[in-house]
Amino acid sequence: MIKAGENLPRHIAIIMDGNGRWAKSRLMPRMFGHKAGLTRMIDLLEHAYDRGVDYVTVYALSTENLNRPKAELEGLYELIRTRFTSLLDRIFKRGIRLKILGDISLLPKDVQKTLTDAEKESEHFVGKGFNIALAYGARAEIVRAVNLAVEKGEKVTEKTFADLLYTCSQPEPDLIIRTGKEKRLSNFLLYQSAYAELYFSDKMFPEFSNEDLDEAFLDYSKRTRRFGKTDEQKKQDNK
Repeated sequence: MIKAGENLPRHIAIIMDGNGRWAKSRLMPRMFGHKAGLTRMIDLLEHAYDRGVDYVTVYALSTENLNRPKAELEGLYELIRTRFTSLLDRIFKRGIRLKILGDISLLPKDVQKTLTDAEKESEHFVGKGFNIALAYGARAEIVRAVNLAVEKGEKVTEKTFADLLYTCSQPEPDLIIRTGKEKRLSNFLLYQSAYAELYFSDKMFPEFSNEDLDEAFLDYSKRTRRFGKTDEQKKQDNK
């Protein structure tokens, strides 16, 4: 097993897929899976930070997900209203800053307030971060950044463009994990993931354990990230 801090990604991103299918396989309603997924999310976060990861981003609700049945969406909003704050307390006790990625104006007003209040509560924390992508789409994020640049009337570089994204001031994800058998990014962090390593698990998210996360870290630790360079150049850089 990889040891804490040993060749670990600094920033991991997780596409938490399979909550509904996991519940359905147990003859339970989809919300049963979303509740289990929320608890599993916090446990995985704590395990990742214990291992030495600095930033975690989770894909909780995409812009496309907003087209799901109204009853399911309302159930997800109710989870935020009733369980979100108490679970985040475990993260805030570690001094981890929360940031919401996405257009939360698309969410109910009281849910917006819950999210912005939680962000404000942790805004003084530095060094480690937890991002939740809600009402998020990577294409929409890129278009938003382009419009911000146009409004400023300035040409952008890769660096200044990155500063216009929701993840400004944060390192790009080193490792993106997707559960639930699917093998695609689904409009998630498209700009930021240019050189991210990808890891796919057949397990549904509620059953993706801390040990499974360690397996993903171990797999990552064995990869060579060249960023377009040759092995010889990378060896020279590491001297």
